[in-house]
Amino acid sequence: MAGSTTAERGERQQESSGPPPARRFTPPRLRTIIILAVAVVVLAAASVWVLYGSNWLRVERVSVSGTRILTPAQVREAADVPVGAPLISVDTDAIEARLRRKLPRIDVVDVVRSWPHGIGLKVTERTPVLLVQKGQNFVEVDDDGVRFATVSEPPKGVPALELTLSQPGSRAASLRRFDEGRLVREAVRIAGAVPAAVAKDTRTVKVRSYDDISLELSGGRTVVWGSGEKSAAKARTLTALMKASPDARHFDVSVPTAPASSGS
Repeated sequence: MAGSTTAERGERQQESSGPPPARRFTPPRLRTIIILAVAVVVLAAASVWVLYGSNWLRVERVSVSGTRILTPAQVREAADVPVGAPLISVDTDAIEARLRRKLPRIDVVDVVRSWPHGIGLKVTERTPVLLVQKGQNFVEVDDDGVRFATVSEPPKGVPALELTLSQPGSRAASLRRFDEGRLVREAVRIAGAVPAAVAKDTRTVKVRSYDDISLELSGGRTVVWGSGEKSAAKARTLTALMKASPDARHFDVSVPTAPASSGS
């Protein structure tokens, strides 16, 4: 209105810039929200029942893969999977722990749910790289130095580990400095570094001290290796030395820059 005063225009402007009126739900909108909320609750309850209460998603079978020496039956027995339990509630970590505890031959195990009714056990067994004779039996040692199994028959192609640790003088001092476990790991380290052509002919790895380790090969041949240090260089040197002296019977690569061979 043209005749409006300045005060009236200010009051109208103040009213139009104020907070919007509170929003109120109309009855149809409120009913929709209630129906959706009830539907969500029912759906959640149905999902919980399907997962935990129904017979649709329960453990009915246990499959095993990856075994070589172990049998699937041994793995299933050690795993002790709760057949008949809801699949969602199976503690896969507990199954893995049981398998590692009961079957030390297992190096890696993967426990997986196979919906809708299965549990899969994928295992990787340890591979022996050395054997330690114990009475009439043999203890298998893997590439981590773990003694994981005792067998009555030695696996073919796996060299024996001979520990001759009761030595006087400097060798006894070496044993005091490096315990038996460390010496076994050093022998394992060397066994893994030996050239493939030599490894297949290796019969025994002899450990007298940390820096006095040697190999006995087929045909009465021997290799003085020393310690596990610089094993890559020693392996290359041994390969070259054997090519240069094919009739030699004794090789020394304990100092790879000054190798030696003898015998014929």
